[in-house]
Amino acid sequence: MKTTIQKAIFWTPRILCIAFILFLALFALDVFEYNRGFWDTALALLMHLIPNFFLTLILILSWKWEWIGGILFNAAGVFYLVAVRHQDIYAYIFISGPAFLIGILFLAGWFAKKRISTEK
Repeated sequence: MKTTIQKAIFWTPRILCIAFILFLALFALDVFEYNRGFWDTALALLMHLIPNFFLTLILILSWKWEWIGGILFNAAGVFYLVAVRHQDIYAYIFISGPAFLIGILFLAGWFAKKRISTEK
């Protein structure tokens, strides 16, 4: 039977990742402020949600292979820092920060699982 710590190490990055994806989805809602037609609004919403689709794909892969999540979420954090310039520090903290945290937690879970399997 798994201990509480093992369960926490397993579930924490996954729950934070889902919350992070939902947080980023909130930024896509600004497409409804403009008086556009249905198709223009749908296209703008689709464009705004592209990062969420990538992060959801990474989450799906990371659910089984945690090392993938560790590498790709850290890469996503670096990508945001490099790609988006001239933002204030809060944009970097609230978008890259959670990506780095989730990546580190996935790597910690992978190392913990690897250590447990070698001890048996």
